[in-house]
Amino acid sequence: MASETASQREVATETGLEAWQAGVVGGILGSVAFGVLMIATAPEMLEMMIPSMYGLEGGIAGWIVHVSHGAILGVVFAAVLAGVGRSDLGVGAAAGAGLGYGLIVWATLAVVVMPIWLGMPEMVPNLDVGSLVGHAVYGLILGVAYGALTQ
Repeated sequence: MASETASQREVATETGLEAWQAGVVGGILGSVAFGVLMIATAPEMLEMMIPSMYGLEGGIAGWIVHVSHGAILGVVFAAVLAGVGRSDLGVGAAAGAGLGYGLIVWATLAVVVMPIWLGMPEMVPNLDVGSLVGHAVYGLILGVAYGALTQ
């Protein structure tokens, strides 16, 4: 009679995405939420201002540009976390980091860069409260998604 020996295999339990992938997904989710806020409060931003940054016009172009920016900035968020050795944040810490990141994005890109890019340097600083809230929502959702997806 032959004897059988049972052996255990290690099974990978990690289901998380790579950090950059989580940044893309989180950035898309955050930018869609921000876009919905824009449609409700300042639709001209998505229909005219954002697409005009690239010589485009219309709401569909605005959505594509806005969500693309969100995805790219999500990858930058992941890269910043990796650069400071904090790629493995839990959901709560990532939410806080995302909120802070969203506020930094607002303070640099929305307050200073976008008005200059659009040829309206007299609008600097562009301290629009709706934009501040939208960027905070973007960052918070980016962070929560990043934290959850990298687990």
